[in-house]
Amino acid sequence: MRGKNVTENRRDLPQLLNDARRWFEEGLLAALAADGVPPVTPTQVQLFAALDEDGTTVSELARRMGVTRQTAHQAVRALVDAGLLEQAPAPTSGRQRPIRRTPQGKSAHERARHALDHLETTLTDRIGSAPMAALRSALEAPWGEPPTGPAGRG
Repeated sequence: MRGKNVTENRRDLPQLLNDARRWFEEGLLAALAADGVPPVTPTQVQLFAALDEDGTTVSELARRMGVTRQTAHQAVRALVDAGLLEQAPAPTSGRQRPIRRTPQGKSAHERARHALDHLETTLTDRIGSAPMAALRSALEAPWGEPPTGPAGRG
């Protein structure tokens, strides 16, 4: 009789990482709503975080977020309509229209930064300083490119 494979009883790492991302996302969205920031979606939050201070093109935002230009453009449009972003011609190129935070968007970004700091402190209190430091270290370490080709089989 063979023993049960240990991996059968545990969740995949991508599932765990997704749950962790969702925990932060839900906490951030709740904090922003409580702080009076116009409602935003998780995609809009991701876009907002991917912006450079001096502005970023829709194409570059799409690349950073790993989404289509259309998805990035829709998120930008909604954030422009909410008054959090603006799009203006670049001083060096009339064709490029970088996306920038408005004063209201800068304020929302600062509030989001404080909310994320609070969430990280809360998580540290819950799981401990050493596990939090190890988690951060593992996530910040260079992982290199993912392997290509068929997965190894035992």
